[in-house]
Amino acid sequence: MKRDERASPYYPISLNIQGRKCLVVGGGQVALRKVKTLLEHNANVEVVSPILCPELNQLATDGAIRTIKRDYKPEDLHHAFISIVATDNVKTNERVVSEARRRGILVNVVDDPKNSDFIVPSYLKRGDVTVAVSTSARSPALARKIRSELEKNFKVEYEHLAVIADEVRSELKQQGITASSDAWQEVLSSNSLMELLKQGKNREAKEIMLTRLKTPEQNKP
Repeated sequence: MKRDERASPYYPISLNIQGRKCLVVGGGQVALRKVKTLLEHNANVEVVSPILCPELNQLATDGAIRTIKRDYKPEDLHHAFISIVATDNVKTNERVVSEARRRGILVNVVDDPKNSDFIVPSYLKRGDVTVAVSTSARSPALARKIRSELEKNFKVEYEHLAVIADEVRSELKQQGITASSDAWQEVLSSNSLMELLKQGKNREAKEIMLTRLKTPEQNKP
């Protein structure tokens, strides 16, 4: 396959950071925003900075995060899964990037994609459903604008649909039934299904999904 020199270098991926150490270097408002996002995904957050904003101090007091009030040291990266640098000190940023890469730890420098291994997209969530928008770091503001537009029309019913679809998939698997991807797409695109979910009739919606996916034409592997 021919390489496309214009292609974005960023590979879309979702990382499981639950219970894993995520190091944040920096103690200001930018670091706070990053910490809050990490906590939303149940990460084990450690913050290193000689000065912490009041909100980070409060999170530490509440036991939500671990803080180290001093300048960054290479040993802070020990056992870290990812690292995020949110300081305005260029030398500190360079030290973290260099050491993280030496240890094979992914690093993100806020507002400096050229020195980052990954960027964080703008995203919206409905339960387990996540929609992420990225401009490959060209315009984070545009990514937020697009996300906001999507959010206006992103129905809360998708949160329930994801749960029900998972239950249906498990039940079909237990019964040895294989539904084609086309069959799934047809069922999930049903307007009547979404209307039932909108009315809170989740059980009825699940029964419809099971019935349609069990039809002989759709049971073939």
